[in-house]
Amino acid sequence: MSFRFSWVLIFLGLQLFLWAFWYFKDIKSDSIFPLASEKVKSIMGINLDKNRIQWRNRIILIGLALLAFSASGPQIGTRVKPIERRGVDLVIALDTSTSMDAEDVTPSRLAKAKFELGRLIRKLKGDRVAIIVFAGSSHLYLPLTTDYEAAQLFLNEIDTDMIPTQGTSLSSAMNTAMSAYTEENDKFKVMLMVTDGEDHEGQAIELAEQAAKVGLMINTVGVGSEMGSLIPIKGNNIKTAEYKRDRSGKLITSTMNEGILRDIASAGNGSFFWFDNNRDTHEDIALAIQNMEKKTISTHEFSEYEDRYQSFALLAFGFLVWGFVIPTRPRKKT
Repeated sequence: MSFRFSWVLIFLGLQLFLWAFWYFKDIKSDSIFPLASEKVKSIMGINLDKNRIQWRNRIILIGLALLAFSASGPQIGTRVKPIERRGVDLVIALDTSTSMDAEDVTPSRLAKAKFELGRLIRKLKGDRVAIIVFAGSSHLYLPLTTDYEAAQLFLNEIDTDMIPTQGTSLSSAMNTAMSAYTEENDKFKVMLMVTDGEDHEGQAIELAEQAAKVGLMINTVGVGSEMGSLIPIKGNNIKTAEYKRDRSGKLITSTMNEGILRDIASAGNGSFFWFDNNRDTHEDIALAIQNMEKKTISTHEFSEYEDRYQSFALLAFGFLVWGFVIPTRPRKKT
C-alpha cells in the first residue's frame, strides 16, 4: 500500500488524538453539561440520551477519519498497463562536403543545418532517428535509435573533415540510407537529405525513384542562399580569409542547386524544404513527420498501484450521514 498524498495522514493522526481526548473526558464526566443545575440535568435526561450522543459523535469521527484517509489517496494492489511507442524511422543524411563551409547562411551552411536538425530532433516523439554523413562517399554515423540525447551529441560533432573523399554523392547517401533500415516494412521509412545539392554523379533522381518503390520517402532540404557564396579554406595557420579557387585560379562560388533537390523530392514521394537565414524550416519538417502514419516501434508493460480512495470516500459519506441523522432523544417507554 502507498499514498498519493501521504501528508494528509497528519489530519488523521490529529483526529485520533482528539478522539482519545474526548473519550477519556467522557469517562470522567457523568453528564453532558457537568456544571448545569440539577433541574437542567433532569430536563436533559428526559430529552437527551447520553449514550446516543456519544455514539453519534463516534460515528461522525469515524466518518471524518475515513474522509481524511480517502483524501490521502490510498493505492492498494497493482495493475499491468501496456505502453506502445509509435513513430517513424527517420534517417538524416547530412552533407559534409567543403561547400557546406560557405557562409551565405549564418554562421555557415553546416552550422545552420546542425542547428535546425538539433531543434528538429528535440521535437520528435517516439520516432527512431539515424544519421548519415556524406561527401564523395557516405557513412552510417549513427544507427537508428530513440536516444535523442545521443543523437544530439553525435550531431554536434559533425564537421566537413569527417569524410576524406570530397565531392557530393547524393546517390551514395541514398544507398546507405536504404541499408540503415533493419525491417522490410512498406511504410514508415523517411529520409531527410540535407545538402546544398551539388551532385557530382547525376544518378540521384533515378535512385530516388527506386527508393520510393520500396517504401522509402525521400525529403530534401536545401542549405544556402539564392546568391551563393565563396568557400573559405579552413586552417590554423591562415591569418587572413582565403577561399577555394579552381585550377585556373578563379574563385569558386558555391550555389545551392534547388532544381535537383526538388526533382529528387518529387521522385522520392517527399517534399522540399529550405534552410536559410529567414526560415524556421525544422517546424515544417516536424509537422510533416507528426502527421505521418505511425508504426509501433516498441511495446512494454509496467505495473502501477491502483487508486482505492473511492471506497473509503463512500464509507465516509455513509458514516457522516448516519451520524447526523441518528436520533439523540431517549426511547419512549411503553
